Amino acid sequence: MQLHFTAVSEPGLPGEKWQKLYHTHWEAYKAWLISKGNTQVPDLKTSQAALKKYMPEMWPTYERLCELAKADEVAARFLTGFQPPAYISACSNAVLSGEEIQLVRNYDYHPNLIEGTQLMSAWNGKKVIATSDCLIGAVDGMNEDGLAISLTFGGRKVVGEGFGIPFILRYVLEFCSDVEEAVAALVRIPSHMSYNVTVVDKKGAFKTVQLAPDKEAVVTDAAFTTNFQGTVDWPENAAFNKTLERSAFLEKMLAKKGVKASAIADAFLQKPLYNTKFKEGFGTLFTAVYQPAKGVVEIRWPDEKVTQTFEGFQEQYKLIQFEESAKASIPYTDWASVTSEIPKNTPQEAVVPGTSKPNWQETVTETLVSAMAHSSNAEDNEQSQLLRKNIVHRGEISWEILADYWANLGKSYWGKWQN
Repeated sequence: MQLHFTAVSEPGLPGEKWQKLYHTHWEAYKAWLISKGNTQVPDLKTSQAALKKYMPEMWPTYERLCELAKADEVAARFLTGFQPPAYISACSNAVLSGEEIQLVRNYDYHPNLIEGTQLMSAWNGKKVIATSDCLIGAVDGMNEDGLAISLTFGGRKVVGEGFGIPFILRYVLEFCSDVEEAVAALVRIPSHMSYNVTVVDKKGAFKTVQLAPDKEAVVTDAAFTTNFQGTVDWPENAAFNKTLERSAFLEKMLAKKGVKASAIADAFLQKPLYNTKFKEGFGTLFTAVYQPAKGVVEIRWPDEKVTQTFEGFQEQYKLIQFEESAKASIPYTDWASVTSEIPKNTPQEAVVPGTSKPNWQETVTETLVSAMAHSSNAEDNEQSQLLRKNIVHRGEISWEILADYWANLGKSYWGKWQN
């Protein structure tokens, strides 16, 4: 498996380079959105009103991006970032503060579900270097004021009303200069799923904010996060991605007296933090190292490294080859292509309605029916038809069904994956 990594510099208002990124990825995003249908999707007016209410400063940028994209209603709604379908990543991160200030994180996901773009921009007068997601969003990044940010999945099934986390992180990078401002924004803007968001600034201040759609945000002094929020809410998920093992490793490492920033960053390229279940959606796609006081960003892989600064940002391309874990036994489509959900692969690979390529919903449904029937010994046709009917509700494969499926699958398989 592989990742096409591209570093792109457009240090001003979004223009031709962002437009090119849009045309590269939009067909895949659109296919995904259309496949989900209109069930429980807010309309364009509602989505735009939410953007104006919670992130009004982003409105001029949003309008410019819609103009560059010649956005139809689907694209315009998507670019607001409001109420996207549910999706899951894993990830780990850690902060070092003192003589050395550093935020380091692993992004654990499926290689087909990442844009692979590091974008240096200045959409609102502040230079930002970020790992792009959802065309307008970011999964981690740093701005020229020395504020760095990253996320980890919070390990909870609940989905509520709010914005996709990449859109929130982009807003913070565009308009906040220090941890205090970042925390205020994170607490104020609703997130549609649970995430741990860590922010650190060039003075060494840092906080981790636990976001959730069903309860108030919790601001903590945690210097590291994996994929739970205080207690394990989703045992099967935690067992699969070894969230407690990774958390214990980080705690022990950061407790060492005199631990160096370089040693922490190097540890993220080693087990248990570095993961190789790429086909199952749990492979480390990159390690990002942010040094806010120095204004330096590093993107790392086991045999490659890209170092960037705001003054000397270099556009470049790298083809990263991933080595799959030999223990991977269940095809990725058994769960991760559904629960992760965003097929951000190239347009040539997108499943586009109206073509001869298989329908996303049908493919996933048959995969789930087969796996569920096997695990429950319900292999006769009548029971399989009942499973199929329960999986698809109003033409859409629901998040609740996927969560339950993952839990049931976990009872059979998680134990085999622990070693």
